[in-house]
Amino acid sequence: MNFIIRWIITAVAVAAAVWLVPGVFVWNDSTWVAVVLVALLLSLIDMSIKPILQLFSIPITVITLGIFYVVVNTLMLYLAAWLANGLFGAGFEIASFGSGFVAALVISLVSVILNGIIDPD
Repeated sequence: MNFIIRWIITAVAVAAAVWLVPGVFVWNDSTWVAVVLVALLLSLIDMSIKPILQLFSIPITVITLGIFYVVVNTLMLYLAAWLANGLFGAGFEIASFGSGFVAALVISLVSVILNGIIDPD
């Protein structure tokens, strides 16, 4: 049940990023399907690959006082978009690294706010 709540929160956060960030868009007719697929893949990546990358990036994260953590989030968003497009043809597009960076910030902020409201634990 906890994963489903995390997935829904991530889907709302990805939808907010698509709506707010100019360089992040869905070029398919089924916007919600693409958002849900990217959110599913992003949730799975956040649970599996992201902790390993965070462990390896601890020195850089400490030196940059935590700012590099957002770069790791951006890379995970790019990976989720690449997998969604490659496996499912979702049509989720990130125009530039700057757009991905801002989208990762939006997704993180919306997720923190919704997790604080819903509190799945």
